[in-house]
Amino acid sequence: MNLHQFRFVQEAARRNLNLTEAAKALHTSQPGVSKAIIELEEELGVEIFARHGKRLKRITEPGQHVLKSIELIMREVGNLRRIGEQFSAQDSGTLSIATTHTQARYVLPVPVARLREAYPKVNVSLHQGAPDQVARMVLDEVAEIGIATESLSDYADLVTLPCYEWQHVLVLPPEHPLAAKERISLEDIAQEPIITYHPSFTGRTRVDNAFAHKKLQPRIALEAIDSDVIKTYVRLGLGVGIVAEMAVRDDPVADLAVRPVGHLFGQNVARVAFKRSAYLRNFVFKFAELLSDRLSRELIAKALNGHVNDYEL
Repeated sequence: MNLHQFRFVQEAARRNLNLTEAAKALHTSQPGVSKAIIELEEELGVEIFARHGKRLKRITEPGQHVLKSIELIMREVGNLRRIGEQFSAQDSGTLSIATTHTQARYVLPVPVARLREAYPKVNVSLHQGAPDQVARMVLDEVAEIGIATESLSDYADLVTLPCYEWQHVLVLPPEHPLAAKERISLEDIAQEPIITYHPSFTGRTRVDNAFAHKKLQPRIALEAIDSDVIKTYVRLGLGVGIVAEMAVRDDPVADLAVRPVGHLFGQNVARVAFKRSAYLRNFVFKFAELLSDRLSRELIAKALNGHVNDYEL
């Protein structure tokens, strides 16, 4: 057995048992993938995949156990590579970050700039996507660190740590009647056309739950993944906007009124995520420390090693 066979089995499972797609992802031929999988099955003495003709139909019960072992092996192979990189180039390399637009636009610029000051030979690669995509990029080792508000804690193979809290704010034209109101209610907002985030982004679940709890039907006029887009449409008079406070705290908007609505929608927690048992280079730890004073190298290392119930933030 060899690593090529392990990669082929792993990719076949990732591609929903489509060997043609697996072969494309691995830059090889479909017959080559099929042959390598069969050879591994023969060597192990078990069928990893049940077949109908030449097509893979499902992963067998022993195949599930084989895949778990392959995941562990391939994870450690990745760790070995990173160890080599760590000790051959202590202060250079590429830090790959998976995150959402809001984090990339409003939260990360200062930590990234400070990391570059500390490690001028380190390149930074930003991968933006929905929270589920952020989690998948960390799991697939496209990125070493993920940063988002939603979904990250739902994956068993990710270690996630709280980074900072934030609340939503209401943005609206200065002349809007709600801008002069001392304390805005959910009922007030529900009567207005609302411009806010797509359901999978930036704390939208808390917004929806708050309205549902009060049995209110909000008038969602427009959904976006980009805070700047929301503010633009508010300026055009399409409605009132609900955005993350980072979108106005670090990028002041002189032409819009801003009202905090954390008392209506609660506090959100942005989290950082790492693949469980991953080997992290020095500058990855440094970047995490720059993100939040809650995070330290010792804390992260402890969490990565499985001690997630005996630390305090």
